[in-house]
Amino acid sequence: MSPINLEDYLVPGTSSTYYIPEFVTEDEEEYLIRKIEEAPQPWWKRLNNRRLQIWGGDLTKKQTLIPQDMPAFVNQYPDVIGRIRDLGVFRGSAHGEPNHVIMNEYAPGQGIMPHEDGPAYHPVVATLSLGAHTIFHYYQYKQDDPSNPGPQAPPPSAPGAPAGMMGAPSATGRPIDPTPILTLLLEPRSLVITTSSLYESHLHGIDEVMEDSFAPGSRSPGEKIANVNLLRGKAEKDAVINGGFLERGLRYSLTCRDVEKVTAAGGALFRKLRG
Repeated sequence: MSPINLEDYLVPGTSSTYYIPEFVTEDEEEYLIRKIEEAPQPWWKRLNNRRLQIWGGDLTKKQTLIPQDMPAFVNQYPDVIGRIRDLGVFRGSAHGEPNHVIMNEYAPGQGIMPHEDGPAYHPVVATLSLGAHTIFHYYQYKQDDPSNPGPQAPPPSAPGAPAGMMGAPSATGRPIDPTPILTLLLEPRSLVITTSSLYESHLHGIDEVMEDSFAPGSRSPGEKIANVNLLRGKAEKDAVINGGFLERGLRYSLTCRDVEKVTAAGGALFRKLRG
């Protein structure tokens, strides 16, 4: 790939959120999806409404990473980790690149409630979408208003979720403003990078819908797609600009982050499974 100038992909209205379409090629996407689907059953973790894989190790209750080898298909071919490192967004992190990836599988109608990623990670997250699009919302907390509490922030870890997956440091149940402050359309093969305050003091989530609809000429901040001018797909761009529908498909989301605290112990069993 040619060198990427991040400023060319800055999301309008933000100072440090980036959207890079076609971060991997169609052939690389096909290969990555095949390797994900071929993964042995021990790699999969099942939640109440979806399933995931965790690459790079598990987090302890003290938010420390017990490191395990990354699968070769993300740090050798195609070198997703290396490409993200070369963008420079993790330059200030403990390891200079992601050392932990959560691969979430989203079927149509599946999503994730607004949440924070938590303090274990350096405040940068790079998310690669494979297979299908989604609509990605950022939220802020509401000011205290007893008459309109709004939705409640989730507990630090959702029931059945691996430690650190949700990570929302909101055990107080602070109310969330239901109107997103920023909404992006994530195309397949795209990378979105979230940094600074949108990572540190805001939440993000995905609605549980079978399709996404777009009203032509809408001026509502909650409906506006901030990255419309960065979209590459004709169907996606037409639907947003002219009004239309996009059906959700099976999507794989690679959430790449740097866990700053790492133990010296490795995952021998995990490496054996990958052998």
